[in-house]
Amino acid sequence: MNEPVTDASGHRARLRKRLAEGGPEALLDHELVEYLLALAIPRRDTKPLARRLLAEFGSFGGLLSANPEALARSGGLSEGAVAAIKIAEATALRLLRSKVVEAPILSSWQALLDYLRADMAHRTIERVRVLHLNSGNRLIRDELMSEGSTDQAPVYVREVIRRAIDFGSAALILVHNHPSGDPSPSRQDIALTREMVEAGRHLGITVHDHIIIGMDGHSSMRALGLL
Repeated sequence: MNEPVTDASGHRARLRKRLAEGGPEALLDHELVEYLLALAIPRRDTKPLARRLLAEFGSFGGLLSANPEALARSGGLSEGAVAAIKIAEATALRLLRSKVVEAPILSSWQALLDYLRADMAHRTIERVRVLHLNSGNRLIRDELMSEGSTDQAPVYVREVIRRAIDFGSAALILVHNHPSGDPSPSRQDIALTREMVEAGRHLGITVHDHIIIGMDGHSSMRALGLL
């Protein structure tokens, strides 16, 4: 059942003022979502809808990361509201990514982790990405190599190395997510990484790390001594 239409202009004006004066931290998660939805559904009280969506998708990040089909199935969202949520996600990722490309990755490691967690921690299927770096360790390509099921995405060492040669990459960082939430590397993850390191070594391509992202955090195979 749809929530009743109400005149919420005063409430939204107060949210707008708090946001303008205090920045993003001045609003709670449900208030940010409420105000975002209000821009797409202006004649509706969006507070109950915002609370329901956050509960359904588990968190603010989970809501923004949800695919459009899942958002549409949740009920109560117009095409414009779904688009508003995905625009908010794209904007946040663009901002985080800009911090990654502004400096050599090895000297802006936390910015990289923030970007990867925002993009991958809430995914419900596994995806594998390869970050291609030049000789100054600056990002030249952020490539999605594959997407798979809830627990596996295929990745082929030969294809990754071929792409590195095509781009003239001096170094690589492998990244994938664990939809289970636990970022601990599996035996298959460790074996793949070591195979990639060996293949790259013969061509002068360094594998700096293999990062695994999960809801519970991240793991670095280099930090774990597995490279």
